[in-house]
Amino acid sequence: MISKREALITLNDCPYVTRPVLRQMMKDDSLLTSLPVLTPSKLSSKLSLPFKRSKSILDYIRNDNIMKKLDKNSRQFHALTIMDPDFPLSLRQIPDPPLVLYAKGNLELLSRLLSISVVGTRTPSDYAYYTMEKLLPPLISANFLIVSGMAAGVDQQAHQLAIDHGGATIAVLGSGFNYPYPKNNPALFQRLGETQLLLSEYPPDRPPKKYHFPERNRIISALTESTLVIEARMKSGSLITVDQALEQGKNVYAVPGPIGLETSEGCHHIIQQGAKLVQSCHDILQDYCLKK
Repeated sequence: MISKREALITLNDCPYVTRPVLRQMMKDDSLLTSLPVLTPSKLSSKLSLPFKRSKSILDYIRNDNIMKKLDKNSRQFHALTIMDPDFPLSLRQIPDPPLVLYAKGNLELLSRLLSISVVGTRTPSDYAYYTMEKLLPPLISANFLIVSGMAAGVDQQAHQLAIDHGGATIAVLGSGFNYPYPKNNPALFQRLGETQLLLSEYPPDRPPKKYHFPERNRIISALTESTLVIEARMKSGSLITVDQALEQGKNVYAVPGPIGLETSEGCHHIIQQGAKLVQSCHDILQDYCLKK
């Protein structure tokens, strides 16, 4: 037999198991705990999966080398499952929560009360950097946790400003920890894992895939009370994060940019749709003061 938690972590690591299948399996506790003795035919019948895929799943979780790898991972990284009491409540409540969350660094940051996600283009203008230097340090001084996605550009600058100003930051990755992406700033990645917090719903040895990044955006928005957009194109990951934030009932802030700049268009669009226009940090702070 195997515990439900062990089964969940093992299945999440298995390339033949998708989140919908794993969610289906979680509805039957006896199925999870009896995996070591199930036959491929039984698993295929219970989940309406092809026999070949069911066999691949069971072969994977019974492979001694896989078990050794998972044991090694457990010594290097934290694994939080949705059934653990310390799994973030904000993530439990979203429509498609991660079922396993891998973490490296300071887990206490997950319990910070004040938080804001910062997203934007990978190719920011000088104006964007100037804006961030004006907006973020006062928020960091007010004890805001900064959450972003470690992408080049606005994301990495948000993490760096949090570190430089003695604040706290969480980076949500679109890949496993053994495949940091992008690779342009290894020093920042290492610093985040040592003194801040790296999070990913993907197992440590999972390389980045294009679809991972839209998926991880729901985690970025869910971890925070609000999302701030600083320069974004109309078709961009930043606006996907905005859509996720709105679906989750979060506040959205946007910085207007110069007319004619492509990276201004996304911000101007969401301001027209109801996002709060931000001219200074006080436009954000006053909302929190009203709420608190």
